[in-house]
Amino acid sequence: MTGHVRLIALAFLLLTAWGRADHLIVAGGPALREWENLRLPEDRHDNWWANFIRASTLRMDEIRKTSGPNAKLVWMVYQPSFHSRSKEDRKPYTKWITELAAKRRATLIWFSSSADFIQTLNARPRGSVETFDFYGHSNKHAFMFDYSNRIMGASSVLLHERDLPRLKASIFAPNAYCKSWGCHTAESMSATWKRTLGVSLIGARGATSYTTVGMGLLPVVRGSWSR
Repeated sequence: MTGHVRLIALAFLLLTAWGRADHLIVAGGPALREWENLRLPEDRHDNWWANFIRASTLRMDEIRKTSGPNAKLVWMVYQPSFHSRSKEDRKPYTKWITELAAKRRATLIWFSSSADFIQTLNARPRGSVETFDFYGHSNKHAFMFDYSNRIMGASSVLLHERDLPRLKASIFAPNAYCKSWGCHTAESMSATWKRTLGVSLIGARGATSYTTVGMGLLPVVRGSWSR
């Protein structure tokens, strides 16, 4: 193979990889006010139903600016908690989320269980996940897709660090940018993610706050971001 042909082949491979690159954003669900209003004010979560949704759309807008208008956005959203919060507030939240996805030309994928999440994620093409962002409740060992929704102050649907070997490491691009915007991820889960999946996961040491998303800013950490 001549040098000229090698360059053409390399360019083709790069273009193919670029064309299938996914910017994957995952949104967990909100708590129910039925449970949270029983707690002390300083311990309450999710007064606003859309904390994780607004953070997701802010990230989409950021990706469009950095990766171009045709960047492929894939938005995975935990549906059951939005269904139950919608009934509680008497608002069509799932309809609004669908409209937000369409407005930003994002592929919306609803999921309803941990197994569903893992199966859907593993179905992504090999090497396609270029960026991964998680917006939701978490502790140092797990992403909590639902929290204080079915059970007050607890999660019944989650991705624990023990579950990470069930994910296909091959779906991630070699230098994939992965970040958890939940609380405490860097205190344990980030290390397990790197060891298991071969790519770094930026996470928080300490709690994160979503009070900024209503002002058009991504969540902030009360400690530090780390891997």
